[in-house]
Amino acid sequence: MPYFMQERKFDLNERLIRFAADCIIVSECLPKTIAGNHIAGQLVRSGTAPALHYGEAQGAESRNDFIHKMKVALKELRETFNALKIIRIMGWYDSVKLNTPLNETNQLISIFVKSIETTRKNLAKEQAEKKNKL
Repeated sequence: MPYFMQERKFDLNERLIRFAADCIIVSECLPKTIAGNHIAGQLVRSGTAPALHYGEAQGAESRNDFIHKMKVALKELRETFNALKIIRIMGWYDSVKLNTPLNETNQLISIFVKSIETTRKNLAKEQAEKKNKL
């Protein structure tokens, strides 16, 4: 694999780790109420999961396995986005400070959607080439 691709992968991994840390920081600031604790727990789980699933995707056994793991991470990102929106509506965290993780979630969602699409296209192309060789 070319060096520039390895660096991009490393950057995304680090970005996901920083994102997970940011979600933890937000969750620690939520009110210690039944609802606040519930959303805090959800945010910690869904906000940290993409980094872990991305790590699994890097060790995927096939393109289909990679796609599956990336789709799971994408679901977690969407869940995180909704949790952050609930926090904003409830006024539990500074709205201006919440823009950073909300924007990062949107960007990460876009990256994962594009990566899944690209991998699917490459898989289809690979399968078509194999079929033509038969």
